[in-house]
Amino acid sequence: MKAAVIRFPGSNCDQDCHYALQHVFGVSTDYVWHKESSLKGYDLVVLPGGFSYGDYLRCGAIARFSPIMKAVTDYANHGGLLIGICNGFQVLTESRLLPGALVRNRSLHFICEHRFLRVGATDNPFLNAAQPGQVLNIPIAHGEGNYTADEATLAELTANRQILLRYSDEKGVVSDATNPNGSLQNIAGICNAARNVFGLMPHPERACEARLGSTDGNLVFQSILNHLGVRAVA
Repeated sequence: MKAAVIRFPGSNCDQDCHYALQHVFGVSTDYVWHKESSLKGYDLVVLPGGFSYGDYLRCGAIARFSPIMKAVTDYANHGGLLIGICNGFQVLTESRLLPGALVRNRSLHFICEHRFLRVGATDNPFLNAAQPGQVLNIPIAHGEGNYTADEATLAELTANRQILLRYSDEKGVVSDATNPNGSLQNIAGICNAARNVFGLMPHPERACEARLGSTDGNLVFQSILNHLGVRAVA
């Protein structure tokens, strides 16, 4: 298995993703600069967190025009596994690889803290190692994580079970009190209808070792390996 972590100017979680994949799970992982034009030979592509192009205009709005994004779009449209974390999720919505948009947190403040998440559907490459309703403890770190979409899109996401993560309390109860940023329906992560593209605001790569305060993020990476039939070697 080979993974690619895309690097944009302003990415700052690329090394975290590389570490989680290569050092925790033993996956051969390359950095791919945003000016490259090919993703041939990769089994997984990661759009990491950070502030691509300084978050000018809107988060992810400039990154969508990077040369690599044509390859990313082609890769996803041909069924390749693609995950966008935080800023990567924003890039996915700006690129229309996922529906909806991420806007300013309702508090208008940057939020950096551990949060509980309730798992939705698990019949997908990204959460098959979890159980439906399982509660994960994974940190968030964003100023624009407020997921929004029109009613028709929300209804479609719900009907197709594309809402994979929701902000909750430690018991899995979802309410406005457990919503850190104002996201509609407490949405923290969604996938596309084909279930090969996953965007989430929480950072699983920052919850991959006990010394980080949680290992719950490993369920995401383990699920990907399960889907690909790969055994972790690290």
